[in-house]
Amino acid sequence: MGAEQPETIAAIVAAHRAGTVTPAQTVARSYQRIRDHNDPAVFISLRDEADAVAEAERLAARKDAASLPLYGVPVAVKDNIDALGFATTAACPAFSYAPAHNATAVERLRAAGAIIIGKTNLDQFATGLVGVRSPYGIPRNSIREDLIPGGSSSGSATAVGAGLVPLSLGTDTAGSGRVPAMLNNIVGLKPSLGMISTAGLVPACRTLDCISVFALTVDDAALALSVMAGPDQADPFSRDRPLGAITPFPANLRLGVPRNGQLIFFGDKKAEAAYGDALKRWSALGATLVEFDLEPFYETARLLYEGPWVAERYLVIRNLLASAPDSIHPVTREITAAGSRLTAADTFSALYRLQGLRKIAERAFANLDALVLPTAPTAYTTAQVLANPIELNSRLGTYTNFVNLLDLCGLALPASMRADGIPFGITLLAPAGRDAMLASIGRVFHADTKLTLGAKGVAQAPLAPLPASRADEIPIAVVGAHLSGMALNGELKALNGRLIEATRTAPDYNLYALQTTPPKPGMLRVAAGEGASIELEVWSLSSSAFGKFVNAIPAPMAIGTIRLADGRAVKGFLVEPEVLGEARDITAYGGWRAYMAEAATA
Repeated sequence: MGAEQPETIAAIVAAHRAGTVTPAQTVARSYQRIRDHNDPAVFISLRDEADAVAEAERLAARKDAASLPLYGVPVAVKDNIDALGFATTAACPAFSYAPAHNATAVERLRAAGAIIIGKTNLDQFATGLVGVRSPYGIPRNSIREDLIPGGSSSGSATAVGAGLVPLSLGTDTAGSGRVPAMLNNIVGLKPSLGMISTAGLVPACRTLDCISVFALTVDDAALALSVMAGPDQADPFSRDRPLGAITPFPANLRLGVPRNGQLIFFGDKKAEAAYGDALKRWSALGATLVEFDLEPFYETARLLYEGPWVAERYLVIRNLLASAPDSIHPVTREITAAGSRLTAADTFSALYRLQGLRKIAERAFANLDALVLPTAPTAYTTAQVLANPIELNSRLGTYTNFVNLLDLCGLALPASMRADGIPFGITLLAPAGRDAMLASIGRVFHADTKLTLGAKGVAQAPLAPLPASRADEIPIAVVGAHLSGMALNGELKALNGRLIEATRTAPDYNLYALQTTPPKPGMLRVAAGEGASIELEVWSLSSSAFGKFVNAIPAPMAIGTIRLADGRAVKGFLVEPEVLGEARDITAYGGWRAYMAEAATA
């Protein structure tokens, strides 16, 4: 299958829904491309093809398959994130273990219809921005083979750039979800801290880590984020961060650019010119460019590796350092061992300084929507980095190292292809919680560049129109017999209801099987975090249809406000608590569909 086949998540899911391509064919194509690409350093472990194809066939047989947001999408996962059926190595064979659970992010991708096909290579223990620090080899850069792939998420970025998969997970503590995105001409989305659970992630710096997304377009990356976002009781660093909707390009966008003389390109005149061209593009799109002082951000960046956060990296591998130091990559060992010498006094001193710098950053954002910076100041070849591993790695973090320390979200975008064949990219940065705003403006910028996607020369499709919010429509959440394919779903369809999305509640609900005909569940709100996250669908009805629908609902069902996993609130079905004495608690099933599936086989 060639470039005429669907490449983006949006195109793949549309083809699966239309039946023009099957999920099994899409998965098989990924494996064929992996063979053709012939780079054993991309994946540390690859699932058996027949097993992945069989999962795709089972998925396609499900009644609800077409409603899944990632229906049949092949996904690669960075090998410091747990996925059942794969060892987790963090690119260190001596550290390898077999996880008992999927990471929460992986579990949510699978629930949305994604098919995990392999675990990708990385700078060992996610320490590095270069992609050359792994005993499993150095993945080839998908654009220009002499360049580093970028790290630490090297395999994940090159897999998307080379078209092996349309979606991969990376991680980003100091720029590992952004630098390799630039170097492979793809989108790298670094969410707000705590928005995607890090349960099941091997930590680099637990207080700063986040799971990141690589995709060919902003819309694809934003869709993947929406599937994974939401609080998680299993992650103490999880935060309840509502994810907004993608909106039209704003009329009065204000973007921060560094003061004259503050930018650093290490003598790379082509990168400097490419950044200037990107700023002209923003101006042409209607943005107002506003100068700000970058120096406090640079000072924050220096804290990351000169300050006590290196001790967090040391904590992860101190036992291995003591028992088998030679099993650790020499550069990783040198950087991490320094963490053992830091004192509690060093830590508090740095925390105090960081708090002051956060206040300065807050003031910088007071009259800005976002910053626009180079993703990295320059690009290096593998030979250059192997000759000077620590200094050149450090340079690549110039515009990335401060981001998580300052609790910002980021979106790395392709900006241009330089005359020397090296990709150049920019990153949008904003305070935590503005992820949807960055996607809303970033998608317009990327489309305007007319760049092809990744390394395969595939043209960008026109931007998908944003879903028109029909003024008189009201969303309603359904959890039981009104779900797609269930006994009462026809009632919604008879009222011209539209399925908007399949998602989950916040972990604040219990679910009960009521003694009704036809069988129905009742969902009850409990104390925050003390219930479970229940699967549901959000449908949309015209206001008149909504009125008819609600009026026909029999007791003990009621309509109330349901809190979704991403923090949004929507009207939906709840139950009157007094009828639950005779009802069976089925919360552990996580949803009505799973309970009914088991009941059908009993």
